[in-house]
Amino acid sequence: MRIAVFGSGGVGGYFGGRLAQAGHEVSFIARGQHLQVMREQGLQVESLNGDFMIQPVQATDNPAEIGPVEVVLVAVKAWQVSDAAQAMRPLVGPETFIVPLQNGVEAPAQLAAILGPEHVLGGLCRIVSYIVEPGQICHAGAKPPYLAFGELDNRASERAQRLYQAFSQAEGVEVEIAADIQAAMWGKFMQICAWSGIGAITRAPVGVWRSLPETRQMWQDALAEVFAVAQAYHIGLTEAMLAQVIAYVDVLPANATASMQRDIMNGRPSELHTQNGAVVRLGREAGVPTPTHAFIYQSLLPLELKARGELTFPE
Repeated sequence: MRIAVFGSGGVGGYFGGRLAQAGHEVSFIARGQHLQVMREQGLQVESLNGDFMIQPVQATDNPAEIGPVEVVLVAVKAWQVSDAAQAMRPLVGPETFIVPLQNGVEAPAQLAAILGPEHVLGGLCRIVSYIVEPGQICHAGAKPPYLAFGELDNRASERAQRLYQAFSQAEGVEVEIAADIQAAMWGKFMQICAWSGIGAITRAPVGVWRSLPETRQMWQDALAEVFAVAQAYHIGLTEAMLAQVIAYVDVLPANATASMQRDIMNGRPSELHTQNGAVVRLGREAGVPTPTHAFIYQSLLPLELKARGELTFPE
């Protein structure tokens, strides 16, 4: 397949790299020094499933140099999706389809509003990965990394099957076409925003806060709030899916941290608005109380605004 990966950090670098390793024509949209090193030295991936190198790498910061592709994997941060949708227009031809892999549930609607609903599927992934240094990705948790996608109305489609076959050929990836992509996306949303929020509030890795009774209870309260909001929107989350989320987090490496947590701890703009903030907003619109997420969001908001240059702390 001819594939563009828009956003080549921990998520895009890993999954795009695995597709390139499997022989697919993959173009990476990247920027800055990361792009420069990828062009000059290739893309190096350190992985629990085996290290590998992609060289040469097709990489650019100008999507017009690539032109229309079969599929675009969107791997930018959730708060960057609307801007990315505008920038990826040269990649989108009449038959192109787009798969968002963000932490959150609003990316498909944002992409559809700009590029047309006929181009957009739902998608999600589970992986702990990050850029170690320009040109180098580390896959540090979730073995093997997991990816799911599907048509937003859950119908079977030939295009989803083609992408499934492409990922099935790749090493180090578990892939499926979700039977109910909305429920699957909300399940990931439930998992990541509770983990991100508790991790950012405590500034502790998952092995610490999941073991302390007080913070574990706070985490379970956060999960329950997302579950309640999903039910209000008639999303097909089940108690079994909630149990799966708990089981998944309970076996993560003890030193694992969420990407939102790392961004906040390092003073960078984060997905706070699109994770915990989204739970609060969606809950308010549905009339569902979300006190745990409200506490997390409000507590972290000053740091988020400072990172975005919208607030200055006194000297």
